[in-house]
Amino acid sequence: MSNLEPPYPRHDFDKLNRLPPYILSEVTELARAARRNGEDVIDLGMGNPDLPTPDHIVGKIVEAAQDPRNHRYSSSQGIPNLRAAITEWYARRHHVELDPATEAVAVIGAKEGLSHFVLMTIGPGDVVLVPDPAYPIHQYSVIIAGGDLRTVPLVEGVDFFENLEQAVRRTWPKPKMLILSFPANPTTDTVDFAFFERIVAFAREYDLMVLHDFAYAEIAFDGYRPPSILEVPGAKDVAVEFVSLSKSHSMAGWRVGFACGNVEMVHALKRIKSYLDYGMPQAIQIAAITALRGPQDCVASNVAVYQDRRDVLIEGLSSPGPGRWEIAKPKATMFVWAALPEAFREMGSLAFSKQLLKEANVAVSPGIGFGQSGEGFVRFALVENKHRIRQAVRGIRRFLKKFEEV
Repeated sequence: MSNLEPPYPRHDFDKLNRLPPYILSEVTELARAARRNGEDVIDLGMGNPDLPTPDHIVGKIVEAAQDPRNHRYSSSQGIPNLRAAITEWYARRHHVELDPATEAVAVIGAKEGLSHFVLMTIGPGDVVLVPDPAYPIHQYSVIIAGGDLRTVPLVEGVDFFENLEQAVRRTWPKPKMLILSFPANPTTDTVDFAFFERIVAFAREYDLMVLHDFAYAEIAFDGYRPPSILEVPGAKDVAVEFVSLSKSHSMAGWRVGFACGNVEMVHALKRIKSYLDYGMPQAIQIAAITALRGPQDCVASNVAVYQDRRDVLIEGLSSPGPGRWEIAKPKATMFVWAALPEAFREMGSLAFSKQLLKEANVAVSPGIGFGQSGEGFVRFALVENKHRIRQAVRGIRRFLKKFEEV
């Protein structure tokens, strides 16, 4: 029977068929297979934070979970005290005043919030502009919603706004939405306040909704302070911003995020969430309040760890000698975006990543997995301790030296 066709009809899932292969999973599966075979793989591929959630936040989750009142359905938009804490964070961190009743909504991680917002507001025929390369859900959410995706190259040496203008002029019907994320994953690109001023003016001129994924709002180095798009006067007329506690407070597994900004856009997200979920478990919402209102030294500590790891990786690879790989230091995120060494550029990022895993036991993400403009790059995630990163550096340099000698 195993060689026979299933006794039921094959279904044609149109939206599933529109999704491209998830290239990033190829290296992930190879890394898992290598580990099953006993290989000591250093996984710098998936951006899965390894730092523990701070004790005071975990303690609050445990305490709240023991209260039977928190065992019932919660509010899909977030309990009032959480939405108040969210708006307090914006006022304290970015000097932005928000109404917790109408301009803030809690989401089950920024990824859930952004993808459900796109699902609610985009349909067949609606055009969405997304940078390339980009975090995959920014592009895939448009495809899942049935919209028409237009990518805008975000590459060094090219004027992003010029590309944006061209995309709008060459697109019919005119775009409805622009999705951005700065500091950027995977490229680690950063922007200043003036950039967002231009984005807000551009969105007003072309009547665009702007979604800004601000997942790395607090993971920044060397004195850089990422601006919020909502700091720009008038931004709330066109934009909604998604923030996550996954990296700043090491709460990735708890799935805590929020969206703030334009009243109509926030309302749309609240509306679809009211149909799809009951929000985060209430005990986690209560702990998120503690995270936002409690001591923030844990955030500074996490940033220092990521900065140390960044320096160990880049200084180790860039130091003189055989197998040298010169890479610029990013000013933000928990990633390093690296152009392939010259000898490997014709190979391509996917083949290079597979070879690196095979020869050096180091897993990285191929740039092509983030869009066509990501080809020629790989992304390192700083999710192993410094000892393991030094081990990875030694393995990578041996691998590069081997090919230099051929």
